[in-house]
Amino acid sequence: MTTTRRRFIALALAVPAAAALAGCTPLYRNHGYVPPDDELAQVAVGTTTQGELEALIGRPSSQGLLTGAAWYYVGSRWRTYGAFEPQEIDRQVVAVSFDANGVVANIERFGLERGRVVTLSRRVTDSGVTGVSLAGQLLGNLGNFNPAGIIGDDG
Repeated sequence: MTTTRRRFIALALAVPAAAALAGCTPLYRNHGYVPPDDELAQVAVGTTTQGELEALIGRPSSQGLLTGAAWYYVGSRWRTYGAFEPQEIDRQVVAVSFDANGVVANIERFGLERGRVVTLSRRVTDSGVTGVSLAGQLLGNLGNFNPAGIIGDDG
């Protein structure tokens, strides 16, 4: 066998092997935006307004559905490994709630651990929080569904 032929065979075997190994490398993707702690430290609970918050850390991807009394910054990290389905390996939510005057009343950071929402940090102006937490808003309407409201009572 000639040296050129041996090199060709070695190359023909090495290229698919390298491609197979490269397919086993995990790929990571980030979705959304969660402001880092150093940016959140600039927000003064009880004094910072919505306009000032927008200038400090930007507008969020989500807001309170009806009143706009809270902003939600949501970020997640996904891992894709080979041909397997992508997995969410981290999710964080920063919830900033406002009082009636548009001043920051509370900042909460939530994470996702073992499929459960956990509070990672909380900053509140006083102990009498009147707003509903993120988990309360997400789970608050379970059981309040009335099909007659959709169908109508025109009967």
